[in-house]
Amino acid sequence: MSSEAPAAEETRVSATESVKAFIAGGFGGVCAVLVGHPFDLTKTRLQTAAPGAYKGAVDVVKKTVAQDGISGLYRGMVPPLLGVTPIFAVSFWAYDASKQLIFASTPNRTSEALSLPELATAGFLSAVPTTLVTAPVERAKVLLQVQGQAGAEAKYKGVTDVLKHLYKEGGVRSIFRGTGATLARDGPGSAAYFAAYEVTKKALTPAGSSPADLNLGAIIVAGGTAGVAMWSLAIPPDSAPSGTYSGMLDCVRKTIAQDGVRALWKGFGPAMARAFPANAATFLGVEASRNFMDRLF
Repeated sequence: MSSEAPAAEETRVSATESVKAFIAGGFGGVCAVLVGHPFDLTKTRLQTAAPGAYKGAVDVVKKTVAQDGISGLYRGMVPPLLGVTPIFAVSFWAYDASKQLIFASTPNRTSEALSLPELATAGFLSAVPTTLVTAPVERAKVLLQVQGQAGAEAKYKGVTDVLKHLYKEGGVRSIFRGTGATLARDGPGSAAYFAAYEVTKKALTPAGSSPADLNLGAIIVAGGTAGVAMWSLAIPPDSAPSGTYSGMLDCVRKTIAQDGVRALWKGFGPAMARAFPANAATFLGVEASRNFMDRLF
């Protein structure tokens, strides 16, 4: 009977840590949206607007504020705010679970720390379950962000209205259109994201100290670096303009044929400008909430 107790205790601790990872991830996602949405809106409008509509990122901000006020920079924020919470919650939970899976599948390890390839693998795996939430949320967010440009009449009233229209137009498949592109973006992006964060944390940790004891400044640097690493890989799959495509490769081919290879990197500047502060906020939120929960239970 005593031989079963450690296993039960290990399962209980593992479940508790998974719950903490889920909650902390959701809190970090809310922080990311509040800080990063204006940058994301700017990037999306640069990617989807007609040629010549904007001179650059600053011009997007000026015209958006002139037309809709400061609140215009937060147009379309409800879908990511509602969606990012479960997305980040699932992502950080899945990353934690993936690391546990890697440890379990390598029982004869010589080190208790995961290697860089193992961290990247765990990061990639974390993106798989989040895609079911990410794909429809991203689709609704983009449609809300791009409407109303150049004085055009807004077609959708909100995220629910977007999803209703998409369902009427093409059923469930229409709502989940772009799932492949989302996974192509988020898989490698998440691998770079979590690996860069862990590696940067380790690099900033003084000798003899633990990465868990890092101060806020170090977490900001590590989180911001993680965001830059992720979006450096994620921009091309994220840059597809509106249109009808038979698949991701067809989208890439038509985009390059129409606007050249540079079109795949449209919106890179705003994405990079957003990446550091938004993801610094994300990991600050994650670490702060995780530390708070660790003190509670």
